[in-house]
Amino acid sequence: MTRFAVSETGIEGLRVVQRQRLGDGRGFLSRLFCAEELASAGWCKPVVQINHTWTQVQGTVRGMHFQHPPHAEMKLVTCLRGAVWDVGLDLRAGSPTFLQWRAAELSADNGRALLLPEGFAHGFQALTDDCELLYLHTAPYAAQAEDGLSATDAALSIAWPLPVALQSDRDLRHPALTSMFTGLKLTS
Repeated sequence: MTRFAVSETGIEGLRVVQRQRLGDGRGFLSRLFCAEELASAGWCKPVVQINHTWTQVQGTVRGMHFQHPPHAEMKLVTCLRGAVWDVGLDLRAGSPTFLQWRAAELSADNGRALLLPEGFAHGFQALTDDCELLYLHTAPYAAQAEDGLSATDAALSIAWPLPVALQSDRDLRHPALTSMFTGLKLTS
C-alpha cells in the first residue's frame, strides 16, 4: 500500500508529497520516508544526512540555499511543528523553468513535504511561531560548495506571504541575481 500521494508543481522534478496518516483514538502513524515508494517521485539516491531546524519567530525567512555540483543535493523537507511556506527555485542551467519557483504550505497538520531535485535553491518563511523542519539530504553539507541567493531579490520575484521579520546575517549577505549567473551544471 502506497503511503504517499505525489503532486506535480509545474517544474520538472519539484514535487509536493502528501503523506497518508493512519490514525485512531490514540493518534496517528505517518511514514516520513520510503525510498521504494518515493522512487516514482524521483528520489533516486540514499539519504546521507538529516537536519532539523527550529525557527522561533513568525515571518522569519531562511534561504535561498543551495550547494554547487558535484555536491548538489536532493532534499525532502517536512514540517514537524507549526507551518511554513516552502519554496523551491530552479537553478538548473538549460532548464525550461530556469529561475522559476514554486511554493507549498507545509505544516504539522497537513502532512505535506516538498521534494526538491538537485539543482534547486531552497528557502522558507515561518507562517507561525515555533516552526520545526526535518530535512533529508542526498549529499552531506560541503562548506566549500554552499551558496545562496537573496531571498528578497526583486529579480526572483518570490512573493513571501508575510512581511519578512528576520533573516540571518549569512542570508542577508547572499547576493542578488546578476546576468553572470547562468545556472548550475549538473553532472548526473
